[in-house]
Amino acid sequence: MKKFLDKNFILENATAETLYHEHAAKMPIIDYHCHLSPEDIAKDRKFENLTKVWLDGDHYKWRAMRTNGIDEKYITGSADDFAKFEKWAETVPYTMRNPLYHWTHMELQQPFGIHEILNAHSARKIYEEASAKLQQDDFSCRGLLRQFKVEVVCTTDDPVDSLEHHQAIKASGFPVKVLPTFRPDKAMAVEDPQVFNAYIDKLSEVTNMEIGNFNQLIDAIQSRHDFFDKMGGKLSDHGLEQIYAEDFYDHEIKSIFNKIRSGHQLDNTEMLKFKSAMLVYFGIMDHAKGWTQQFHLGALRNNNSRMVKKLGADTGFDSIGDFEMGRPISRFLDKLDSENQLAKTILYNLNPRDNYLIGTMIGNFNDGSIPGKVNFGTGWWFLDQKEGMEMQINALSNLGLLSRFLGMLTDSRSFLSYPRHDYFRRILCNMIGKDVENGELPNDLEWLGKMVENISYNNAKGFFGF
Repeated sequence: MKKFLDKNFILENATAETLYHEHAAKMPIIDYHCHLSPEDIAKDRKFENLTKVWLDGDHYKWRAMRTNGIDEKYITGSADDFAKFEKWAETVPYTMRNPLYHWTHMELQQPFGIHEILNAHSARKIYEEASAKLQQDDFSCRGLLRQFKVEVVCTTDDPVDSLEHHQAIKASGFPVKVLPTFRPDKAMAVEDPQVFNAYIDKLSEVTNMEIGNFNQLIDAIQSRHDFFDKMGGKLSDHGLEQIYAEDFYDHEIKSIFNKIRSGHQLDNTEMLKFKSAMLVYFGIMDHAKGWTQQFHLGALRNNNSRMVKKLGADTGFDSIGDFEMGRPISRFLDKLDSENQLAKTILYNLNPRDNYLIGTMIGNFNDGSIPGKVNFGTGWWFLDQKEGMEMQINALSNLGLLSRFLGMLTDSRSFLSYPRHDYFRRILCNMIGKDVENGELPNDLEWLGKMVENISYNNAKGFFGF
């Protein structure tokens, strides 16, 4: 019987062990999509204790604690930091076979060097040991990035963000590249005229440009896109239920913008046309600069209206949705491709039923200009666990070229989430290793090792031009 979380964790045979230890493990990390705070990096924050770095903002853990019957006081409420941690420690044994159990203990091992199992009995000891280490320079935000061998961090930023913290990081000479990612979702969120117009007013203020018509809106967004580019940005990102790809005419969009800018509610058709037009304009901007556009698709958000009203968005009340994917994605990509304005693209699905849909869709628009121009993104959110990643890897392998895959990202708000890259790499090496041991792939460790290194790091570095 293997020991839990030893050096060969997840690796089931000698080939997998060789691929991981001699190839995957040594590669640096490019985190091309995350939600880390650039302010924390700029100020090189030291977290006061383990709760602050580990539980604050982590809705994965919050959902588990609620399911375990923990009162909200100990999750997002008024309880003190150790009391919250203690309730999490009590919950951990109940998370067995949930990826949280693996992630928790991987993150204790690296970077803290703690190999003890977390539970109610070990909570105090682990809390004090980890919290003490967090006061050391190697465990500040920058120290953690260095420990994990991170080379690039791409944060997620609204067009109206000042990017002052990115500027400060760059000016400080910190060797890790911390680059902004353009997330313009609020510029197409026209469901609520009051909220939308307040955002447009903010955009007008930031750009010092009047936004009285649709052309002026596009000019203002273009100016922020240009600014992000000057700050080193190379990606955009969109978090959408689905791609919007309605037919529209320019005069319709101008009229729709005038209507909502006047404070009037749009009907459903008008909203879909406006969102569709904005996605096209965003895509054209990305293509012109050689950026990569990312689409995170399929989340059904804010399901529990009572709790969302109490706690706000991104607090653990989202789930997988069942939105139409195939036809809208096809129409959208085809519109840009037909005008030779299709940027490099990554598609992430949240519903595993869409794995084969995405796996075949990317092949429709790869045109030989660069390897993997349209890429199938790694298992996302509810799918960034062992089974979800295996399903995504298998679908991509069966329908495309796994060897051109861009690999893992954290998609996290926590500076302790980088062992997820290690988790992914172990899973990848194990899958390839099993194929070799089963005689389904040749025992060509030179080529397979190169393939593993490329998926772990080299493909992303070359694709994004970091």
